[in-house]
Amino acid sequence: MTEPKSPPLIPELLDATLVLVRHGESEFIVQGRFQGHAETALSPAGLRQAALVADRLAHPHDPPALPLPDGPLREVVHSPLRRTTQTATAIMEQLTAAPPLRPEPGLLEIAQGEWEGLHRDEVMARYGDILAAWRRSPTTAWAPGGESLAEVQARVRPALAGMLATLAEGGIPGSLDRSQVSGYMDELPTHPWTIAVAHDGVFKVVLLTLFDLPLERFWMWTMDLAAITVVEFRAGRPVLRAHNLTGHLAPLLDEAAQQEQEERSRSGAL
Repeated sequence: MTEPKSPPLIPELLDATLVLVRHGESEFIVQGRFQGHAETALSPAGLRQAALVADRLAHPHDPPALPLPDGPLREVVHSPLRRTTQTATAIMEQLTAAPPLRPEPGLLEIAQGEWEGLHRDEVMARYGDILAAWRRSPTTAWAPGGESLAEVQARVRPALAGMLATLAEGGIPGSLDRSQVSGYMDELPTHPWTIAVAHDGVFKVVLLTLFDLPLERFWMWTMDLAAITVVEFRAGRPVLRAHNLTGHLAPLLDEAAQQEQEERSRSGAL
């Protein structure tokens, strides 16, 4: 007996944009601890990162412009963990006429089981072989008591399907019978868009799923803290418009440089 085919992930002829935002720096990151599903708040630097990414998304067409549409923002979806909720809330506070926040359990970070809360040196000392295997072959090894990538994808896929279905409800079907090359005095599209705030690990699986790539390619993606990635859907075809943008965090680097200069001046160091 033939099993019924699962419905396509991306609605037919979908014209829309999905913006992925990683959370800011957390206290566990400062302490060098594995996170996973463990709860940890944003650090003071993480709160500044959240404010800066929020301001960037509130003014997406200020130069240098983000490749975002001029259409309606449909949702701000986030992992329910504290660090992502804080980041998503900061974004909402900057947006005009934004929809309410929606927690999405499918966007939770990859569960790290027995590693959660442990310092990376302790994980290396106690689980070095497993950690090495995870880094080399992430589909065949993972944290004891944690999630496999297949399990993560099983919850990511319906979460993505729900977000994309909502985008389809708010837009007009597109067509591939148009120029697919950017840079020719392009007008801003007017299709809907959604912001998703989550984690580096789960976003790796999100991107592999959207672009129909095998989970073995897990380590091909990375997202820095408070970075922005933009995926546009053109008549149902996913297009990576931008990945791991962090230019909006430059003020933090300027502040750090200024603080270093002031400390050097006070100490008399050359």
